[in-house]
Amino acid sequence: MTDAIVVCISGFAGSGKSTLARRLADALNLRYASGGDGLKMLAIERGYKPGGDEWWETDEGFKFLGERLTNPEFDRDVDRKLLELAKKGGVVIDSWVLPWLYKDGFNIWLKARPEIRAKRISKRSGVPIEEALEMLFKRDRESSELYEKLYGILLGRDFEPFHLVLDTSELDEGGVFRIALQAVKEYFKL
Repeated sequence: MTDAIVVCISGFAGSGKSTLARRLADALNLRYASGGDGLKMLAIERGYKPGGDEWWETDEGFKFLGERLTNPEFDRDVDRKLLELAKKGGVVIDSWVLPWLYKDGFNIWLKARPEIRAKRISKRSGVPIEEALEMLFKRDRESSELYEKLYGILLGRDFEPFHLVLDTSELDEGGVFRIALQAVKEYFKL
């Protein structure tokens, strides 16, 4: 039965998507895949040394993201790999855009207020909150522009492909997980 399950989790940086995706994959005994991991593999191929979720907020991470903006094939390659995984089933995928590209999964959009997201990024990256907020606005803007250009997707504005939109601002990790797990179980009749 779990082979039929595909859960796609999207949201801007610091919304909790990677954390939730890993917990759901564990709880449901599914594979976990991440668009960020795919991008890190491309970064390694290009001589970067990514490590950990906080790598995206480092100077090297921002340099790679800048290079990525000039080559849309980076993201298309990652998205093709994620689509292949989704078609096989039995997976929870953390991706900015997969819910628009793959229509047969249960899609969750996580959102949180910018100051909450900045606190989370600050904690994981060890940078001041003000700096984390600047990084978030830059990443949000650049990613939104990239995916609108690549696919016509309006990140954070078009929620049509989502079954669940959840504001994580006032919820702890456990609360987000319990709500999402219950929704997935209801959807797949587990």
